[in-house]
Amino acid sequence: MKYFKKLVGEHIYLSPVNPDDAEIYTKWLNDPEVTDWISQTARIFSLSAERKVLEKMADEGGYIFAIVRLSDDALLGNCGIHDIIHTNRRATVGIFIGEAENRSRGYGSEALRLLLGYGFNTLNLHNIMLTVQSDNARAIRCYEKIGFREYGHRRESVFKNGGYVDSMYMDILENEYREMIPG
Repeated sequence: MKYFKKLVGEHIYLSPVNPDDAEIYTKWLNDPEVTDWISQTARIFSLSAERKVLEKMADEGGYIFAIVRLSDDALLGNCGIHDIIHTNRRATVGIFIGEAENRSRGYGSEALRLLLGYGFNTLNLHNIMLTVQSDNARAIRCYEKIGFREYGHRRESVFKNGGYVDSMYMDILENEYREMIPG
């Protein structure tokens, strides 16, 4: 079995990462269509280095997940909870969808909802934040729809395609998340 259904939604599930996926991650992480939005375009990702990263993620556990489509077990992307400070009950989330044809189909929103549920209901977090480039309108709409609110900007903090863009900081509190849950 390649993936394990740790967190299951309607169309996708989140699974621990699988080091055998190093080749597809390497493809994605060398694609400017992906890396321009996660501030990684200047980096070069080799297959051997990515395999080591995935093996480390798999061995150390943590809260990094593969996003997998329920209907066919296709790997769609990656998401995770990072920088957890248990004393303050806060953390940061990150996400990307690898292939262009899988973007704007609701997979990212569903993955983030699963991740937030895990963060608030299992890890007992109170504040979850993310950073997004201010020119990434598609991602900002997604985050706002889920309940994230903007709380600040860092001006001209990302160098991309010969120019600078702002970073936008967004977060969601536990009670705001609970208000969005139907029922």
